[in-house]
Amino acid sequence: MLHLPFLKRLPARRTWPRFVDLVILAAVFAGLYGLSRVAAEFASPLVPAAAISRRPSALPAYTAYSLFRIGAAYLLSLAFSLVYGYAAAYSARAERIMIPLLDILQSIPVLSFLPGVMLALVGLFPARQLGLELGAILLIFTGQAWNMTFSFYSSLKSIPGELRDAATVCGFSWWQRLWQLELPYAAIGLIWNSMMSVAGGWFFLMACEMFVLGRRDFRLPGLGSYLQAAASAGDTQAIVWGIAAMVIAVAAVDSIVWRPLAAWADKFKFEEVDGAPARPPHSLTMLRRSRVAALVRERVAAPLMERLNQAFVRTGRDAGRRHGPRGRSWAGGLAAGAGAAVLGYLLARAGIVLAGITRGELAELGVGAAATFARVVTALTAGAAWSIPAGVAIGLHPRLGRIAQPLAQLAASIPATALFPVIVLALSRSRGGFAVASVLLMLLGTQWYILFNVIAGAVAIPNDLREAARVCRFGRVQQWRQLILPAIFPYLVTGLVTAAGGAWNASIVAEYFHFRGAVLSTPGLGSIISKAADAGNFDQLLAATIVIVLVVVGINRLFWHKLYHLAETRYKLDT
Repeated sequence: MLHLPFLKRLPARRTWPRFVDLVILAAVFAGLYGLSRVAAEFASPLVPAAAISRRPSALPAYTAYSLFRIGAAYLLSLAFSLVYGYAAAYSARAERIMIPLLDILQSIPVLSFLPGVMLALVGLFPARQLGLELGAILLIFTGQAWNMTFSFYSSLKSIPGELRDAATVCGFSWWQRLWQLELPYAAIGLIWNSMMSVAGGWFFLMACEMFVLGRRDFRLPGLGSYLQAAASAGDTQAIVWGIAAMVIAVAAVDSIVWRPLAAWADKFKFEEVDGAPARPPHSLTMLRRSRVAALVRERVAAPLMERLNQAFVRTGRDAGRRHGPRGRSWAGGLAAGAGAAVLGYLLARAGIVLAGITRGELAELGVGAAATFARVVTALTAGAAWSIPAGVAIGLHPRLGRIAQPLAQLAASIPATALFPVIVLALSRSRGGFAVASVLLMLLGTQWYILFNVIAGAVAIPNDLREAARVCRFGRVQQWRQLILPAIFPYLVTGLVTAAGGAWNASIVAEYFHFRGAVLSTPGLGSIISKAADAGNFDQLLAATIVIVLVVVGINRLFWHKLYHLAETRYKLDT
């Protein structure tokens, strides 16, 4: 059952409460001040090509701006994931459209969204910085939302039948079922994929805060634009300063947010035998001993949750009595009709654009698709080879997890493009050159999706099954074949699907890179998209994006869809 005893009160120690309370109050005041500065920045006059300073003294403000954008994009991604995943999991008709659409959306590179999003929002707010900021947040959202949505959808589809039957027997409304069954069951996967999503936001921050559309140069003050400016200038010292600032920010977020959440989510494991209690992180223990946190929980959070529960339980039951299947069918038909109209219009416009593509450009797209596909397969294979055993080890051994989890999050958060100058210089004399460097960059951007999902799957393995394996004296090979791989299979499929989408997405920065005033590129769809975005060639940009969509849809229907069906049927944790 999902409550808010996240900050369950512990007996206070004399040396802690006052210090912790002061830290919390200072953090609250700093947050309020930061929000006021961000609001002032959003309301300021539009400055498309803001000057980006490479001085270390600019890093605190740049880091705060980037943290706000990533945080706002994450909250938007979380809301989208819950709504979209819930609708796809509980409507067979919607599922047939929404899941393939999700496959497409997660594979479309950020730069394919960029022109339409940025030009529309800047046009909507032509005199204010608000349009540019909202555009950057939405672009970061496009790099965060998909793996969280896949995780929540997969968790809903794999809820054991006896738990659903118990909820039905107890007469749960949709709100009670969501809050007391579905969110708790999905908590582990959702939290670990949230870590990956935020790390992905850092990865694409450089593309979202500093970009060129034809002759228009858009820049936002932030850590991503700082690193992009430093990498473009080949300023190694500035790159080191920027990465150091990012490491500090990621470490702080991990300590304050993700570690407490991961420890809290461990209580939602589906098992009948409790394992040895894990030692909670120091930050969670300090928060639980805080008087301010306890006061907020007792006076604000608990009454608010009680009112929400009462309101939604009553509303859900009344809606269930007023609106039968006929009402839902009418609403679904209206939404389907509107979606079909929009899709028809977009297809017509795409057809007009594609009609102007020459044979030479079509041949270039075909060669680029084959080259990028080969890199995606190579990156997935290399990533899975090390991340599956590493993720299982981290998930099954709490001591190792306490050390490796923050290190993995730090490594996943550092934009590989910031390290790209070093990689290019190291491989410039090798036989493969930039082609090998592009595969490494793609690997650095995608392997973490597999790792974090495998860790979530290993953490979620019930202790009673592990005890049964020990009692039956399973060998290492037998344990992997009959316990570990079947248990993590749904999580592994989610990780591979999102990693594949992330690999296609990462191709825009892996195959086309600005370095010391020159452009390094290798044949591929990513380089075609990046080149088209730089030149403002929207026809070629659209054509390359459509090719990616067609390739991804074909692969998903032929391969990933079958693995998802296998995960939902044969490897579903049930009794």
